[in-house]
Amino acid sequence: MAETLSVTITQQKNYQFLVDFGEGMPSLLADEPAPLGQGEGPAPTHMLLAAVANCLSASLLFSLQKFKQDAGGMTARATCTIDRNESKRLRITHIDVAIQLGKDGAELAHLDRVLAQFEEFCTVTQSVRAGIPVSISVTDGKGLRLE
Repeated sequence: MAETLSVTITQQKNYQFLVDFGEGMPSLLADEPAPLGQGEGPAPTHMLLAAVANCLSASLLFSLQKFKQDAGGMTARATCTIDRNESKRLRITHIDVAIQLGKDGAELAHLDRVLAQFEEFCTVTQSVRAGIPVSISVTDGKGLRLE
């Protein structure tokens, strides 16, 4: 039941690469920030953060829908720390993801069960966690942290 996905990356100029996700999906121009690139598109670190935040949001939505709950929309913000490792190479050393639901937590039934399981559904985050610590917080529409 294994699945294979692929993307094709083609250099356009300097550090700009066109990311082709396949038929039926728009391509994306990726670029490194200055001084290497021109910053005309997201850098690989941006795409990794987007992948983690998107996968967690979709997993939370899936978990809520299992209990027929509507979050009232959600917003996720992923932030990473980039630092030098022992070899003085830049590495992502930590990722923080903050997800805010549109509704108040008190309006959502089975929220404790939803929060207990949603991270396990996230293929990207669980894979990234093998090498990078990922912290996650969920708040409701009032900004109250949900546990």
